[in-house]
Amino acid sequence: MPDQGIVKYHVILKFDIDGVVDKADLIGAIFGQTEGLFGPDMNLNELQKSWKVGRIEINLVSRNGKTGGDVIIPMSTDISTASLIAAAVEGVEKVGPCQAHFKLSSIDDVRASKRKAIVDRAKSIMKQWSSKSLSEGEDVLKDVMESGRRARLVTYGKEDLPAGPGVFSSDRVLIVEGRADVIVLLKAGIENVVAVEGTNIPDSIIRLGKEKKLSAFLDGDRGGDLILRELQQVVKLERVLRAPAGKEVEELSPVEALAIVRQREHPKPVREEKVRKEEVRRKIPDELNSKTKEIFPKIDGTLEAVILDKSIIEINRIPVSELVKNLESTKDAKYVVFDGIITQRLIDAASNSGVIGIVGHRTGEIKGAPASFVMATFHEIGLE
Repeated sequence: MPDQGIVKYHVILKFDIDGVVDKADLIGAIFGQTEGLFGPDMNLNELQKSWKVGRIEINLVSRNGKTGGDVIIPMSTDISTASLIAAAVEGVEKVGPCQAHFKLSSIDDVRASKRKAIVDRAKSIMKQWSSKSLSEGEDVLKDVMESGRRARLVTYGKEDLPAGPGVFSSDRVLIVEGRADVIVLLKAGIENVVAVEGTNIPDSIIRLGKEKKLSAFLDGDRGGDLILRELQQVVKLERVLRAPAGKEVEELSPVEALAIVRQREHPKPVREEKVRKEEVRRKIPDELNSKTKEIFPKIDGTLEAVILDKSIIEINRIPVSELVKNLESTKDAKYVVFDGIITQRLIDAASNSGVIGIVGHRTGEIKGAPASFVMATFHEIGLE
């Protein structure tokens, strides 16, 4: 007979009998009066032999000449067979000489309770082991956060610029945009940081650049581009770090900010940058190079895009926000020169529209482009 481990359902029926009977009478009535109703394969005897029905349990109480209680039939069949057996037992009308009435109380899915037990145990396991892993991760983050708490926010220069205490003692200083950025880096344990608080570079930052080596950690958007341009005009930057495209430094967690700083501890060698510039200048057509130098001062800071045909003649000038949509409907477009960031989405839209080259302020995260596609920044062709 099936043990508790393979039982799927418990068919539970309540009964009332007009007389005093015992368990053997009930078992006999149930087996006898359901036998042959639906063929030999559905007899309870045969179902027990094939391990589809377990040992039937009966709980009864006799009082005042009547007997009542319940019958529990363990089954490892499908729900339709369990339902059929339940209906058959409800049809039992007599137990011995006494009138009887059986009524289905429930069909309980035994697997549901097993699933609950398994899920509860899984939760316990997950809680135990994830808390161990989490505690290790929290220890790392706690160290970072505590270092940030120890480093208080200070001010620097006559403009009272938000800064970390390391701005006074370190020979290298990291420049960010605003107060919130300074706080993020302090929490990451980086104390040699100061904010410019706007696109107009304060005199204190210019003087700082004459005394110490400066780097910049700026937002990954157009605002970051503008501040970088202003900085490069008045101070020499040892390296430039950027938040991911479209994201601001203040939106980063301390751990994310620390990872960016650590991953870019060493700037690209100057020779590598020169090689890249030479490669771009060899690949970009001379006519496009010349046209870009003509267009650049007209669109710089305007957030506009200029679309050129194969003869490098301007055929449209539109806001950058409408560029992707416009390329889909513009015929004869071959090149784009625009005041913005070259993204993978723009490259895909441009190449699908027949465009073979783009020049912009900088590139975002690019996963791929056609081999013949021309992609360059204003800096790479000597305009910034």
